[in-house]
Amino acid sequence: MGNVRPRPKRLASKLLQIRNELGLTQAEIVRRLGAEAQIEDTTISKYELDKREPPLEILLKYARAAGIHLEDLVDDELDLPPKLPGNVKYQGLKRSSKSRRSR
Repeated sequence: MGNVRPRPKRLASKLLQIRNELGLTQAEIVRRLGAEAQIEDTTISKYELDKREPPLEILLKYARAAGIHLEDLVDDELDLPPKLPGNVKYQGLKRSSKSRRSR
């Protein structure tokens, strides 16, 4: 039933690296991600041990907390910066109210 998306092989170790570089416990990273309503502390361990893959929304929160591009996190060809948090600042573009109504 459908194709299984290949999992990044280095994702788990990068997630662990982010948490360690930020000096956070598993409970603290959940709070830093603002994901208390989505995941439990024990889920972080599953991510870091490669037993579960985080949903895209959680990966985006990790990237923002670490100040890196999402691509740096999920691309096995790329290493994380030597010092975290990195220098990526997320500003994004707000959608106009007009474009929201057209959906």
